[in-house]
Amino acid sequence: MEARQLAERLAKRADVAVTLSLAGRTSAPALQPVPVRVGGFGGARGLADYLLGQKIDVLIDATHPYAATISANAAAAAPRAGVVFLALRRPGWTPIAGDRWVEVGDAAGAIQALGNMPRHVFLALGRKEIAPFADAPQHRYLVRSVEVIMSPLMVPRAVYITARGPFAEADERALLEQHRIEVVVAKNSGGPATYGKIAAARALGLLVIMLRRPSLPAVEAVETAEDAVAWLDHAPALATARGV
Repeated sequence: MEARQLAERLAKRADVAVTLSLAGRTSAPALQPVPVRVGGFGGARGLADYLLGQKIDVLIDATHPYAATISANAAAAAPRAGVVFLALRRPGWTPIAGDRWVEVGDAAGAIQALGNMPRHVFLALGRKEIAPFADAPQHRYLVRSVEVIMSPLMVPRAVYITARGPFAEADERALLEQHRIEVVVAKNSGGPATYGKIAAARALGLLVIMLRRPSLPAVEAVETAEDAVAWLDHAPALATARGV
């Protein structure tokens, strides 16, 4: 989300040439306002080689908060290639009055928190994170993803829906009520686009099992696309390119 927002703000500027890199995990990504590169780089070394080969001056890591490997590779590649580096990281959500959160480290922790008694569970996770829930077949699952799940859970009761946010609170509440959801399992993605399910769970008094964010490299970081643009306008590499 932040990467697209930043690309939109930079697309019409004549003083920067922007390339947006996508991992390629979504087969039909949204259209972008700048040139796009799709696919991996081969780790930190491969990314450094790409930065050098393309004569990149500035690298901004605006990946998803849970893309820890990509962020680590970017933080390692930037100094190796001698480019200026910034992380664009949206703040996580924090519980407020009325929230019923249980924080866990991973999907295995979420399964343990669900317990043994059968429950109606909304899995608002990525495709990779849902696989472990096959080990808890007693629950009834509602699984939402951007794309069709090609390897459904081997459980007797699961419903799959595809949708791309943002999701309004009212719509999320209707969805939770329709499927008689008792527990929401989610990542702490932050931002407004997917917060609707958290607000809806609060309104309905539902338990939210929240997967903690992974540890990310300690680097210079900002929280919004606007902050990144302001930083970029004062980045040493860009100033040098302008002859300042």
